Amino acid sequence: MQLDDMRIFVNTVDAGSFTAAANRLRLSKQFVSRRVAALEADLGARLLVRNTRKLAVTDLGQAFYERAKRILADVADTELAMSARRSEPRGLLKVSAPMSFGMAHLSPLVAEFLRAHPDVRFDMDLSDRNVDVIGEGFDMALRIGRLADSTLIAQKLVDVRMIACCSPGYRRRHRAPQTPADLAQHACLPYGQQGRAPWEFVIDGVRTPFEVHGPLRANNGEVLRDAAVAGLGICYLPDFIVAGSVDAGLLVEVLEAFVPPPNALHALYPQHREASVTIRAFTQFLRERLSVRAATARGGAL
Repeated sequence: MQLDDMRIFVNTVDAGSFTAAANRLRLSKQFVSRRVAALEADLGARLLVRNTRKLAVTDLGQAFYERAKRILADVADTELAMSARRSEPRGLLKVSAPMSFGMAHLSPLVAEFLRAHPDVRFDMDLSDRNVDVIGEGFDMALRIGRLADSTLIAQKLVDVRMIACCSPGYRRRHRAPQTPADLAQHACLPYGQQGRAPWEFVIDGVRTPFEVHGPLRANNGEVLRDAAVAGLGICYLPDFIVAGSVDAGLLVEVLEAFVPPPNALHALYPQHREASVTIRAFTQFLRERLSVRAATARGGAL
């Protein structure tokens, strides 16, 4: 029986299907199914009942699942204890980061960190979805903005300035909003994967959310920036996404007096990874390098 097969089985139960487990582990569905079948063969017991809708866990499967989770946790604790004894960063670091931020800032910094620490390996996931850090096995996730309540440890790295802007053409065709309440009469380009994504502005000293609507919603900043440049509406995005277009005159800022203080970029990681030399070294490295960049940016933020 292989430890990896045990890990695949636990993820399959947690995810509820071979497909979801495969997506979580970034493996093929066929491979996940074969490894679970191999585990059942090694144990001589049926762990899962397959049907067209979802997987059901047998009584033996549930007992094995609970014990396997404890074993995997013990293995992770052992690896962490050994890692904490080392003074130099080493090993695999699985990191999730927003796509736009990863391309603009993280890519060159990871290369620099690897040159300084050749015993470290990265598994980077650049996407704008909120990953399940613990469930999907990430060591760290970088996130911008307010954080949901969780058991994860959060370390602030740097401030990120937000900008509301539109194209000069859009501003000529439509009177620029004078207050955030005016956004209700404008075509807005909200960021988000689904549902509502209110924009925050400062009214009488209080951060206040405003519901916005428009022709396009996307979970990628570049898509929304390009739509704003094309004159489709107003976007509300981090400076590092729109700064080039603003500097080139393709976008103009609106509602500058109401934009709230910068959002924070945080590094999030599970509590059991707090003692990791590699995580602590990479977190400190990002904080130092990004702070230098922010110091030279507009408003002292990325």
